[in-house]
Amino acid sequence: MSNLQNYLKVFSGRRVFITGHTGFKGSWLAFLLKEVGAEVMGFALPPATKTNHFDLLRLDKKIKHVVGDIRDSLFLAETIDKFQPEFVFHLAAQALVRPSYDDPVGTFSTNVIGSVNLLDAVRRCASVRSLVYITSDKCYENVEWIWGYREVDQLGGRDPYSASKAAAEIAFSSYDRSFFEVRPLMGAATTRAGNVIGGGDWAVDRIIPDCIRAIEMGEPIRLRNPLATRPWQHVLEPLSGYLLLAAKLYDEPKSWGGAWNFGPTSNEVRTVKMLLKRLCG
Repeated sequence: MSNLQNYLKVFSGRRVFITGHTGFKGSWLAFLLKEVGAEVMGFALPPATKTNHFDLLRLDKKIKHVVGDIRDSLFLAETIDKFQPEFVFHLAAQALVRPSYDDPVGTFSTNVIGSVNLLDAVRRCASVRSLVYITSDKCYENVEWIWGYREVDQLGGRDPYSASKAAAEIAFSSYDRSFFEVRPLMGAATTRAGNVIGGGDWAVDRIIPDCIRAIEMGEPIRLRNPLATRPWQHVLEPLSGYLLLAAKLYDEPKSWGGAWNFGPTSNEVRTVKMLLKRLCG
């Protein structure tokens, strides 16, 4: 049996709760967990775009699908309490930088207060054994250095989105040290990844979907920063990391906590222009 099968088998027959399961990464995660035999419940707003991965996969027919807003603390807590999950993956968020300038209050209320609501619901649910709390690689204070950020580097954010993710990290740290560390059978960790690409992403203001829409409409592709470098990664790469981390937290709850970065090695970083050349052949 491969390492992949070894760490995925822990989810078979287990109850897994996912926030943000109607989104790009969330729908992939829900699909994968269902495929390996987990009992999956998702909690999220309806899909943000007319064409979306969640509907294409018909996930509403395959998992327990709950439409809800993580800012509704009572409904979220009641839903988790009734389901009694063993694993929790938190992905629900306002996940884009530019919309955070248009609606900073909504961004902070979702990414900070909504995340605190999730943490508090987990605090009150004794069945939870493993919590993977997804934020973003933009949670670090951007000091424009040439090397990658480490998990111990300073948190911060110039734009509301980045700042909200840094604040969500601080909230997690508080809950972890105040409540989760004293639960001997529970492991909790936060994960930071970014520049995720792959099939099923129809979000607005993201490089690949924007380019595909331009091609479909016969319009020129416009790049804001063609020479900017990004740590691109296929969606299945961070998701495999989230799943492995969740399994480790379940088996060894006090050995795998804290913060984890997920991304490619430094020699795999490519510019926006190089990515588009590869996309367009």
